[in-house]
Amino acid sequence: MPRSRYGSGGGDEEDVNVTPLLDIVFIMLIFFIVTSTFVKEPGVEIERPEAQTATQRKLASILVAITAENEIWINKDEVELDQVRLAVEALKRENPKGTAAIQVDAAADTRYLVEVANQIRAAGVSEIAVSTEDS
Repeated sequence: MPRSRYGSGGGDEEDVNVTPLLDIVFIMLIFFIVTSTFVKEPGVEIERPEAQTATQRKLASILVAITAENEIWINKDEVELDQVRLAVEALKRENPKGTAAIQVDAAADTRYLVEVANQIRAAGVSEIAVSTEDS
């Protein structure tokens, strides 16, 4: 008796091999993880001052925040003023060509902005931006 094409006769059944598909999916996943950039947050909410002459800049690799209570935050950790240089030097080792951005609360003392900027320059970062709101 002839075999049916669609019958359930006990013959060789062809299976779909999904291994190459899974390999491609994992390679694409690794590619997207490696090439994506992550937004850094300072760890606190800042009420930034308004500026009329603000210009758009690319993301900075070193983000420092100064709160209204004059607390200094770097990478979601509160640091003392005299420890800013050490923290920035550690971040600079990770990205030697990185730039710094300072987010200062509108109610913070200007003295802290100047001191933090001096500490960042002493750590070897020459490009420093102050983050503001567009008016």
